[in-house]
Amino acid sequence: MQPEFQLDVGVIGVGSMGENHTRVYNGLPTANLVGVFDIDESRATAVADEYGVSPVALEDLLASVDAVSVVVPTPTHEDVATKCIDAGVAMLIEKPVVEDPEVGRKLQSEARAANVPVQVGHIERFNPAIQMLEELIGDLSIISISAERLGPPPGRVIEDSAVLDLMIHDIDIVLSLLGEKPTRIQSSGVNGNRHATALLEFESGTMASLTASRLTQRKVRTLTVTAEECVVELDYIDQSIEIHRQSVPEYVADNGDIRFKHESLVEQPRIPNEEPLRAELASFLEAITSNEPPKVTIDDGITALEIAQQIETLGTGDRLAAEVADD
Repeated sequence: MQPEFQLDVGVIGVGSMGENHTRVYNGLPTANLVGVFDIDESRATAVADEYGVSPVALEDLLASVDAVSVVVPTPTHEDVATKCIDAGVAMLIEKPVVEDPEVGRKLQSEARAANVPVQVGHIERFNPAIQMLEELIGDLSIISISAERLGPPPGRVIEDSAVLDLMIHDIDIVLSLLGEKPTRIQSSGVNGNRHATALLEFESGTMASLTASRLTQRKVRTLTVTAEECVVELDYIDQSIEIHRQSVPEYVADNGDIRFKHESLVEQPRIPNEEPLRAELASFLEAITSNEPPKVTIDDGITALEIAQQIETLGTGDRLAAEVADD
């Protein structure tokens, strides 16, 4: 069965993450993978050969596609994004969206003027467990959210700290779930913020505690929502959710004796198993075709970046709490 639409797509930057974008596009029925570009020509050729396309010069690629994934190092995002906007090519740009929020706002203005869709690659929004959580929390009175994103030192060089590379995912998720920005931030970090913790406070009275690390010897990706009604525990890796509730206490008869009964109930919603990257790229292409805003806008990416940078500054220098000014 033919898809309702199919867009010509390409990938700019085919390191480990860029190759995953290439793989997913190659299998999406709504995508026609045209080619890939990487400044490392041998790498571009190897990935292109793997998926039956051609390595293409950047200008030629932008002239032949409707949309691209921008999966290059953050310092080069501005230059590549500007070229995409000038060519009128929609882009999914990996997080962090840029290094400087002011640069992000400039790109946002230019993209709007050129009517070029831009989605930011906060992939956890597309984790099926998070999508299930979004359905659940509408009926909850949330007290706090806590998140841990931990792991051992990576086997490759990553320029960004654990805050800008890892915690920024959880910042975006918390902002998305609560629908508000923090009014106060506290943070502390060690080893150049390779291990960092932040506390965000919100006007609604909700708080969020976030920890990110590249120094632990076990990979952890969890989020816990504490509400008046229940506690919801989410595991990103297993794509699972457990909802913990207390039953109504009661006194029951047992062989003529009266005893107190108070049970803890655990619910485990059934969650469809889906690769978040596939859902993310499919959503990106759908937004382009339907002319609707992407699920994660450039404004979302800028806001997450600004908060991450405040946490970064507090964690490496002044440990005093920071009041967050309204825009």
